[in-house]
Amino acid sequence: MESFNDYEVFKKRFYDLSDIDLNLYKEKQMKRRITSLADKYGHNTYCSFLEEMKRDPELYKIFINYLTINVSEFFRNPTQWQYFENKILRETFKHRNLQDLKIWSSACSTGDEPYTIVMILNKYLPFEKINILATDIDLEAIKKAKAGVYSSRSLKELPKEYLDKHFSKIDDDSYQISEKVRKCVTFKQLNLLKDPYPTGMDIIVCRNVLIYFTEEAKNYIMKGFSESLRSDGVLFIGSTEQIMNYQSFNIKPIETFFYQKAEG
Repeated sequence: MESFNDYEVFKKRFYDLSDIDLNLYKEKQMKRRITSLADKYGHNTYCSFLEEMKRDPELYKIFINYLTINVSEFFRNPTQWQYFENKILRETFKHRNLQDLKIWSSACSTGDEPYTIVMILNKYLPFEKINILATDIDLEAIKKAKAGVYSSRSLKELPKEYLDKHFSKIDDDSYQISEKVRKCVTFKQLNLLKDPYPTGMDIIVCRNVLIYFTEEAKNYIMKGFSESLRSDGVLFIGSTEQIMNYQSFNIKPIETFFYQKAEG
């Protein structure tokens, strides 16, 4: 029997089912991930795996969660978050009231990054003055984010002051972030490759996501981010990413992993 030779057919049928276009994801990486999961469930063709997903909503949820690569943690790459606080918030926007900043955590996964932003802002603002927009394509990830329960592994880079102030220990390996922090984030589902982007943003955080997309998809997303940012707005990307053709999007690098939109 042929094994996993039906990827083109699978992509078309999966798009009909999910509205997610796998053509915009790097094929080698995506096929490897899907093959691994399909094989785990006893399938040797993509389409037979898809048929089981249609019959089993829980498997479909598992697949979407697996597909969207929800690898996230608090304060991932701490020096970048220090730059975010000390240079972006305190210097780039020093003439602005921090409570007026419009911040979008894009592809927020399970909430680690928008909650990190809230905890940093809370050093300068009361909770009731903080409101972060956080979006992701994966509703299961958003559900986890709203619950705010994390393993100790997700918190390994978190400074102790934040852990002590904002988290309650549930058991030996899990913690819940405080309701006060959770209330500062508005979570919404958004497909970066299809849905309209919010506008007038001062800061967009989108870290370690672009690496999974084709160049065509990356360019589409970067164009959308540029249009979403206001003049002088800042884009914060991940440590595995670099925007080579940044001039095309009317942005310029101001530090490694940070880009600013040109004025006017």
